[in-house]
Amino acid sequence: MTYSITRFFENGSRESIATGLSLEEAQTHCKDPQTSSRTASESWAVALTAERGRWFDGYESEDNFI
Repeated sequence: MTYSITRFFENGSRESIATGLSLEEAQTHCKDPQTSSRTASESWAVALTAERGRWFDGYESEDNFI
């Protein structure tokens, strides 16, 4: 089973961030404080929040996709 990471924005839009990950890789990514506008502090993340509003990264099984 593989997983994808999607960045979800408060306006309802979303972006694919990564695909083909193991569950452990996806969970590790999403546990990083830089993967949510609420906890991110790096300049790219702060700029993203200023430009696009609040956001977070989430993962889901790619087996759900056809």
